[in-house]
Amino acid sequence: MTASLSVDERRVLDNLKAVEERLCAACAAAGRHREDVTLMAVTKTVAPELVNVVLDAGVTCIGENRVQEYLSKRDALHLDGVKRHLIGHLQTNKVKRIVGEVDMIQSVDSVHLAKAISDAAKLTERGVMDVLVEVNIGGEESKSGVTPDALPELLDEIRIFDGIRVRGLMTIPPIFHTESEKRAIFSKMHKLFIDIQGKKVDNGSMELLSMGMSSDFAEAVLEGSTLIRVGSAIFGERQYK
Repeated sequence: MTASLSVDERRVLDNLKAVEERLCAACAAAGRHREDVTLMAVTKTVAPELVNVVLDAGVTCIGENRVQEYLSKRDALHLDGVKRHLIGHLQTNKVKRIVGEVDMIQSVDSVHLAKAISDAAKLTERGVMDVLVEVNIGGEESKSGVTPDALPELLDEIRIFDGIRVRGLMTIPPIFHTESEKRAIFSKMHKLFIDIQGKKVDNGSMELLSMGMSSDFAEAVLEGSTLIRVGSAIFGERQYK
């Protein structure tokens, strides 16, 4: 089987091995077990055949940014036993198309969106949609997400929606270039997560902290991330058409 792999498929497997080695090293440095952290392969612009390479190699979680792209690739993917997340900004007019098609939506940042997801989920066989609330930890105007100060109020307002289950928080931090800067912002996010976790959430369990991507996942793991979203470090730079 190995001999039949294309150059691109071999490259992806080599990249995946390197990511796994870095992840294991970060877990060891943090005094954590490897199984404490989920490795998500982010599949934006990636052809199904390359996604299947990592799925066949044992990756059990994928994340897609766009509703239409996920739906267009879904039937070609080897998804048995694989968790599927929507990680990009979700417009309310596309909620009905994706609820019930994925296992989790990671980008809830408003009462309006939470209600739309809840209403759509109650019409599905499962009846509920797992979500993460997105936090704009750096306060950047260019990024979506609720501010840290507004997070408690948002959680309080959406707790009445019985069609969603809040499983935790996610963030996309500012771009930093030093390890100390990266760790400081992730530490801030982790402290917020622990604080919210201690207050309990009526319609959720607040157990997942999704932070860390290709350029900073090691620092995120050192500061408590439970789910890292890795795309280019596995598949290479995105190829836009």
